[in-house]
Amino acid sequence: MPSLPLNQHTCFALYSASLAMTKVYRPLLAKLGLTYPQYIVMLVLWESAAPQGVMVSAIGQAVFLDSGTLTPLLKKLELLGLVQRKRSAEDERCVLVCLTAKGRALQAKASQIPACVAQASACSVADLSDLNVRLQGLRTALLASA
Repeated sequence: MPSLPLNQHTCFALYSASLAMTKVYRPLLAKLGLTYPQYIVMLVLWESAAPQGVMVSAIGQAVFLDSGTLTPLLKKLELLGLVQRKRSAEDERCVLVCLTAKGRALQAKASQIPACVAQASACSVADLSDLNVRLQGLRTALLASA
């Protein structure tokens, strides 16, 4: 069987699209003082309705990051004054992450980012929604086979 040209490899299409997406996000997030990984962690916290905070392990599961990567990221967010980390009262081994007032206020400033990214994609909302569902399905299948 002949080898596929680079532009026909799904992995390369995903990789190069991810790089292009990051280039769109970079200046938008720079205005907020965040990197993309910090932004996705903040999204998890903004989406949470838990007033006591979100366990570090739950954040890691949501964003597909291990604790070795997540811990320095959370420390940086704490240094920026956006989050506070504290031990769970029920289980001292668990660390909870809570938004500070500054972290909650940043959500309003970040609210325009999805629309800017959607506009940059030149795709309809329906097309982006369909793509998102398909990529999540692909991710699920790949993780199940790994």
